Amino acid sequence: MARIYPLFSSSKGNSSFLGNQSEGILIDAGVSFKRLCTALSDNSIDISAVRGVFITHSHSDHVKGLKTLTAKTGIPVFGQRETLSELVKKDMISPCSEIYELDSPAAIAGMEVRCFDTPHDTVRSCGYHVEFEDGRTCAVCTDLGYVTETVDKNICGCDLVLLESNYDPDMLKNGPYPYYLKERILSDNGHLSNSSCAKQAEKLLKNGTTRLILGHLSQENNTPQTAEITVLQRLSEFKRNVDYILQVAPVETKGEVVVF
Repeated sequence: MARIYPLFSSSKGNSSFLGNQSEGILIDAGVSFKRLCTALSDNSIDISAVRGVFITHSHSDHVKGLKTLTAKTGIPVFGQRETLSELVKKDMISPCSEIYELDSPAAIAGMEVRCFDTPHDTVRSCGYHVEFEDGRTCAVCTDLGYVTETVDKNICGCDLVLLESNYDPDMLKNGPYPYYLKERILSDNGHLSNSSCAKQAEKLLKNGTTRLILGHLSQENNTPQTAEITVLQRLSEFKRNVDYILQVAPVETKGEVVVF
């Protein structure tokens, strides 16, 4: 059965495990190797079950633990060419690990994984579309300033979507961040607001999605309750826990898993 474990999801660290207790993949490694192993263990998964790590982009909250992870395990690293080149240049990947550019879908751990471009302020950035052996599909899509046609095409129709719901505009406007950082977050290469996430969530449900996970929430400019309420208001024509299941990915999960 298809499973996703959103181990870490915030502006301070991100990593999700997709698969089962025998084998699977990681999307990003934005926390220390120790914390990552502990989170996997809390879900009865050994680090040896990880067949590959797929990187969305090179910001530290997505690759912080990558060097140690690859040095200790030799797990292969997958990603877009520009991202991998930057990580190699910055010595963020151990020579112990093979590197694979995703110019075509990767078949791994009983899944087919493909990437799609997302608009973000880095050399290149992507989300991931994953198809499991049973035909079910999911997408992990965070760190995007807005939903492009490419993003929409790759996430609509998925059974489950982990979608960014980063900030509440009023909290960001009145919050402690300096002006330049607020402008960066609000830009088309920044992050997705709660309202933009809610708008896309409505479209996802109309196209067959039944599981939604809100992810990459800012601890300074959002709260789980604020993000959830914003999305629920937009989805008022649907019945929660009947038409769909909605969850908010915690900053750090202990034993939580989404089955679909």
